[in-house]
Amino acid sequence: MSATTEILHLRVDTLDAHPATTPIYQCSAFTADSPYFYSRKSNPNVSEFEQVVATLECARHAVAYASGMSAIHMTLEQLQPGDTLVINRDIYGCSYKLFERTARRLGLTLQILDLSTPAGIRQIPSDTDMIVFETPTNPFLKTIDIAAISRHVKSTNPQAIVVVDNTWASSAFQHPLAHGADISLHSATKYFSGHSDVMGGIALTDSDELHARLVDGRFYAGTILTPQHAWLLRRSMQTFDIRMKQHSATTRSMTDFVGDLPYVKRVYYPSIDAAQLTGYGGIIFLELRDDLVDAYPDFVRALRWFDTGTGMACVTSMVAQPYSGSHASMTDAEKSEMGISRGLVRLCFGLEDPEDLRQDLLQAFHRVAGRRDVSSAIAVS
Repeated sequence: MSATTEILHLRVDTLDAHPATTPIYQCSAFTADSPYFYSRKSNPNVSEFEQVVATLECARHAVAYASGMSAIHMTLEQLQPGDTLVINRDIYGCSYKLFERTARRLGLTLQILDLSTPAGIRQIPSDTDMIVFETPTNPFLKTIDIAAISRHVKSTNPQAIVVVDNTWASSAFQHPLAHGADISLHSATKYFSGHSDVMGGIALTDSDELHARLVDGRFYAGTILTPQHAWLLRRSMQTFDIRMKQHSATTRSMTDFVGDLPYVKRVYYPSIDAAQLTGYGGIIFLELRDDLVDAYPDFVRALRWFDTGTGMACVTSMVAQPYSGSHASMTDAEKSEMGISRGLVRLCFGLEDPEDLRQDLLQAFHRVAGRRDVSSAIAVS
């Protein structure tokens, strides 16, 4: 036997390794007797991450994707031409555009409602085939009654699919399937990753039929999570619980602080009923005082501990303007209909010392407002 032949066929399991954590299975193919077959179908790292999230959210099945948008797209693939799709009015801008594009492509009836109100729920069409909403919503953090939506929709069409984007509540504080949802979606890029270093998405369901269809669609679309990203997400899940507890504690204290500042007209924080939503942490929205709206760029530049950009739900704090960021793909009219103005600001709190974040916001507001004496503002903290 030549050394070349031996090297080509060397396998990790022949080295008698006993790793403390699962290694990255960086391979496209498996031997014929492997249950994984091909990494476009499944991979040990992907399966492990799926099992972790399914266990955390008390779901029977989980299907991991390359991104949160992939998870949403593959969920929409469950629709047929001519079906009726209902979405909530307050929703992530790119999701909104995807729903519009899908509706045009399939000839769907697309209805946009405010599902945070009883009146909005009553307007849900009786022929609804799929209903999709975030709770808490993006933006404004309105909470939507999952059980009430599910009861209403299923009463007229038991086959309708209720889909909840659970990204911002996270598995730590909300389990949509337990309240009647058929599919719970996450952008794993956010809290599951928690470090702004990996992208991923995941869909959870208790339905064997939906699970089979989601896995089948992923295989043919090639939208599976990569082994490296699955490994990183699994690593991050080791600290998920402790990170979410810190996000929650910081967000509570920062919400009170920001709400008392004279520079802010309103703060948005979700209603926690301790039944559906058992806690919350990480992200709030605020409306700037009218005379400070145009000073937003200066406010951002003055901040030291809040980074800018599309990152959020991670170890570092972030600031963003939904009008020009998360909802930039929408028209001005669409943003106006949703109530998104240039004065709306999103704050995402990381794992820094809350006192450092308070002082950073205070000095930035003081600088753009041109105030010399901040003693009164400090007193309310």
